[in-house]
Amino acid sequence: MMRSILYFLGILFFISGNLCSSQKPNILFLFCDDHATQAISAYGGPLAEIAPTPNIDRIAKEGMLFRKCYVTNSICGPSRAVVLTGKYSHLNGFRVNGDTFDGSQQTAPKLLRKAGYQTAIVGKWHLKSEPTGFDHFEVLRGQGQYYNPILNTDGKKVKHEGYTTDVITDQTLEWLDNRDPDKPFFLMSQHKAPHGRWEPAIRHLDFLADIDVPEPSTLFDDYSGRSKAAAGHKMGLADHMGPHRLMLEYSSKLTPKQKTALDEYFEPRNKAYLEANLEGRDRTRWHYQRYIKNYLRCVKAVDESVGRLLKYLDDNGLTENTVVIYSSDQGFYLGEHGWFDKRWMYEESFRTPLLVRWPGMVAPGTVNSKDIVSNLDFASTFLDVADAPIPNDLQGRSLTPVLRGNTPSDWRDYHYYHYYESGGHGVPLHFGVTDGRYKLIRFPEPRIDAWELYGLESDPRELESRFGDPALSDVQAELEDQLRALQKKYEVPVE
Repeated sequence: MMRSILYFLGILFFISGNLCSSQKPNILFLFCDDHATQAISAYGGPLAEIAPTPNIDRIAKEGMLFRKCYVTNSICGPSRAVVLTGKYSHLNGFRVNGDTFDGSQQTAPKLLRKAGYQTAIVGKWHLKSEPTGFDHFEVLRGQGQYYNPILNTDGKKVKHEGYTTDVITDQTLEWLDNRDPDKPFFLMSQHKAPHGRWEPAIRHLDFLADIDVPEPSTLFDDYSGRSKAAAGHKMGLADHMGPHRLMLEYSSKLTPKQKTALDEYFEPRNKAYLEANLEGRDRTRWHYQRYIKNYLRCVKAVDESVGRLLKYLDDNGLTENTVVIYSSDQGFYLGEHGWFDKRWMYEESFRTPLLVRWPGMVAPGTVNSKDIVSNLDFASTFLDVADAPIPNDLQGRSLTPVLRGNTPSDWRDYHYYHYYESGGHGVPLHFGVTDGRYKLIRFPEPRIDAWELYGLESDPRELESRFGDPALSDVQAELEDQLRALQKKYEVPVE
């Protein structure tokens, strides 16, 4: 009798398993702006203990965390265009933030719609043109603001009151509630946070208020040992933040109640700072503490958002058949080298977080420290997860075999980077290549005209360029060869 029952239960399990496997998985793509790996506790580091991100960490605990996810162009709009198209900036037409995205071109959302997916985007767009390829869109105008955002909702401007991270989450959940349940979904929920200018949620103003956040070891970097490129920056905590980034003034259009709450916290602290008239390292240290605390407070709201969305999947029986991907448009400087912002091919802005949960496909708690992956791969991955055809002109590769623990033998050993927005925050045009152990960077503009070479294992903070060092002559020659080969492969026009 017991054997018969077990046999019957086995048949039911087999049938239910096949029914589940026949349903195409949903894809929830969670995307932030300027979220550095240093500010995600799953990645470890000195901020992990004082500013944990338990909900984002849950994706890592139940899926895979990548330590070598590199962007192709470390700036907001161009990175988003790469995610949508699976092509480098010079081919998708969006090289710098001043460009306008050509919405008529092939994108992953359009291809997913053809494959039977219901598609939506809620939150930050930052590509100027109106979104295409989506059944529904609700996107911020430009950068958006941290309070009381206006969302372009399917072509209609709709004003919301509240904290923007919360509003984006609310609207994401509303779309999930009203979607077509008979179709798999591809949903991009994309936050403004933690992009500057950093205005925390009122509920988080006391978070970290009474502690000194650890300073990065390179806070007072003098940029010696490298070309003159880094020294020409205009992204210094000491001199380039301005009153809005320091919350001496507000950027959002606030309600009287919101302004009163922010004033109660910031005004006495701002007054004390101005009266102290700090100079030198004391001024830099004050700027760092003000900046990093507000940045981490903005991250805290994002983490709460992730928790709400994961709970929704749990509560609605969607967890097992939904691939959850968390990433950012690039990394960011949290005081390293005395900087805020991004753009450089140096590690802090070149590397972006990537965490993927895919129940039944990705082994929980996996940390991938070996494979070089990129935002160039996201479009191909979306399509592969959906079992949709991947066009031959996509330049990235699907991450699905890597996620399953079966990295192809011909997976990339080198990654190519190209930044075009010359002069933004004092960062010159540059391009380069890395194998994850060594990095070669070329600054071709006449005012710089330099190369840099770093051994990342011995010099992870990239403080001493080894270009021209005879001890690394073989490494340098190989990277130069790979640089030319990748430029040819990716059809990069280089003068």
